[in-house]
Amino acid sequence: MLNQVRDFAGEVLPGSCAVPPYSESAFLAELGDRLKSSRMRCVLSRRELARRSGISERYIAQIEAGKGNVSIVLLLRLASAIHGSQPQIV
Repeated sequence: MLNQVRDFAGEVLPGSCAVPPYSESAFLAELGDRLKSSRMRCVLSRRELARRSGISERYIAQIEAGKGNVSIVLLLRLASAIHGSQPQIV
């Protein structure tokens, strides 16, 4: 599971190349974009991700919009929910 979280963090967490100072709002916007991209790549609706993660659909929408300041624990739950699904081969 730790490897899944590490992989997800590499996919989702922006700023691996960022040099402070960086914009927190830009960071959250990029995080939201990456979460949405990961969710869509696995063909998950927000409703299904909410059900799997135990995080409200509304809060997931806020995170994807760059408005939610998500905790590490919630990222762990999102990673587990996303990586529990089978990615679609395109």
